[in-house]
Amino acid sequence: MKCLILAAGYATRLYPLTENYPKPLLKVQGKTILDWLIDDVDSVKEIDEYIIVSNHKYIRHFTEWVKGKKQNISLVDDGTMTNEMRLGAVLDIQFAIDKLKIDDDLLVIAGDNVLDFSLTRFIEYAKEKKSSCVMRYFESDEKRLLKSGVLVVDEQDKVLNMTEKSPKPASHWCCPPFYFYKKEDVRLVKQAIQDGCGTDAPGSYLAWLVKQTTVYAMEMVGKRFDIGDLESYDKVNVEYEGIIH
Repeated sequence: MKCLILAAGYATRLYPLTENYPKPLLKVQGKTILDWLIDDVDSVKEIDEYIIVSNHKYIRHFTEWVKGKKQNISLVDDGTMTNEMRLGAVLDIQFAIDKLKIDDDLLVIAGDNVLDFSLTRFIEYAKEKKSSCVMRYFESDEKRLLKSGVLVVDEQDKVLNMTEKSPKPASHWCCPPFYFYKKEDVRLVKQAIQDGCGTDAPGSYLAWLVKQTTVYAMEMVGKRFDIGDLESYDKVNVEYEGIIH
């Protein structure tokens, strides 16, 4: 199993902090967001490689960060230099698949979120389901729903539908950017792009995939901290206590 971390965004809402520095390497409680994620996932024995997809503007920062890391980490530079040039998350996933010839189960996570529970629970859930899987949490705030990926699920956790930033959300189940894709479904990313699926938000591939095959959604057992702007970054540095669940 590979773990692919999306880190090619430009985080314009966090300027000036991220004007010349990548968001995933910002520190939360003295530790980079990337280190919080990788140190947690690293206890999963099946993961034999971490893949960080960056842009060309920030790749040198990741090159410095990776020095001395004990994990097997590959860096992929998508070649872009500005927010206007960005490929988008789905195209970045396919770029990494092509560049590294990935043909394996794939855990895909955004490099700008931290959780207060271990992702190992999610991976165990996916192994039990023997299917591609996502996570879900109940969002009561209508305004946040409009900016999120929203799931419709049945009583067995099967995802019946998924929409990204719908003007009329079909439920209150939000899907954070943590995805487990079976090898067979990793092979379908290129087909989804050819079929015209959205490429900016990572959940756009999921929205296409749930119409092709079975995907399950695990209800989250804790909280997710999405670091999107300066206010949320200040908040996570006050509230985050690491993995406590």
